[in-house]
Amino acid sequence: MATDHSSITVGDLLAGFSLEMTGKDIPALEAASPALPPRTPVNVTFLGNEDLEMRVAAAAAVKKAGLHPVPHISARRLSSHAELDGFLKALGQVEAASHVFAVGGDPAEPLGPFPDSLSLITSGRLEAFGVEKVSIAGYPDGHADIEAKSLWSALEAKNAALREQGLQGEIITQFGFDTVPVLDWLTELRGRGITLPARIGVPGPAGIKRLLGYARRFGVVSSAGVAKRYGFSLGNLLGTAGPERFIADLARHYNSGVHGEVKLHFYTFGGIETTADWVAAHR
Repeated sequence: MATDHSSITVGDLLAGFSLEMTGKDIPALEAASPALPPRTPVNVTFLGNEDLEMRVAAAAAVKKAGLHPVPHISARRLSSHAELDGFLKALGQVEAASHVFAVGGDPAEPLGPFPDSLSLITSGRLEAFGVEKVSIAGYPDGHADIEAKSLWSALEAKNAALREQGLQGEIITQFGFDTVPVLDWLTELRGRGITLPARIGVPGPAGIKRLLGYARRFGVVSSAGVAKRYGFSLGNLLGTAGPERFIADLARHYNSGVHGEVKLHFYTFGGIETTADWVAAHR
């Protein structure tokens, strides 16, 4: 982990942040939008309990609020090429197709012809429907079902594919509670010649019990590890915790020459409005 006098401030790190919403969060987004800077990127999920209309309506609401929609496309949830084309066409009709997040998705077996996000990128369908920029996933804390060597190979392949397809790109990481693996991962990322901007996933302020639940669900780290690194007590599960310590530590140890371009992406476990207000107060 490198440190020098090129460290930045928390305010610098919070500039240009992004956050996440589900298809059901339109009322929450509308309530939060006054606290969000214009053109703030808002990722719209692609969950199994959502349908095309919900996803497109959420992306349209982001655009209407003066923000920047980044719809997710879950490769393994797509049943056909026609479903992908229909989704991209519908996004284009609400001016929300220019920037998407291509992700493999949860199903163990693909529901259709796309086994992973690389197959989406190389399909040629994204740019055919006006996509100009594609976000891809990064895993500083690793992945429960994929070994590190395979994660790096996939990331390098997607980086190369974006370049070959003439698409802009960025990396959005899983959320984490410890900056050490994040900074080590950024160092290796740049050492491998990947210069894409990286958005580091950060849990927004939320109840401690909820944070621990998400940590267990995604296998990020143990409860004791979360408490130690994030700075709260396991004896107070009814309390709330914010990312102040995490972000301050990231700013303190950031080195532009080693870690490259870095911004933050908030997972809004405690709600979009709560996260938006927290960022506004700390910027």
